[in-house]
Amino acid sequence: MRADPRALRFGAAVTTLVLALVIVTGSAWLLAAQAVVFALGAAGRSPYGMVFRTLVKSAPKVTEDARPPRFAQGVGLAFAVMGLVGFVAGITPLALGATAAALLAAFLNAAFGLCLGCETYLLIRRLLPAATWEVHQ
Repeated sequence: MRADPRALRFGAAVTTLVLALVIVTGSAWLLAAQAVVFALGAAGRSPYGMVFRTLVKSAPKVTEDARPPRFAQGVGLAFAVMGLVGFVAGITPLALGATAAALLAAFLNAAFGLCLGCETYLLIRRLLPAATWEVHQ
């Protein structure tokens, strides 16, 4: 499966805005909605990507492997869940810290094309034996 890097950066930009709003408003509901978006993105069904494809009709000049961005969406989901746990448990530093970490990663991707989750995926791939990946895919 291949991904359009323009759609990925668009999704990261929208995610940046949503997570910034979560921090400003302290809205656990908005973070829960973003967690759902992360889960869908990890499954290869990003709503932000669908919006991008609706708005932009031109084909991408280049595509990239979809596995690293999907892994990154899973990492975003983990941080969103940690943030939700913080909100529900009344642990504000956990809620805001986890949300801020996800916000930073989304911003780096949107602004500079640096996907921390993608880089983590590639590092794990290099460190683990290839046979491990063949079995699980």
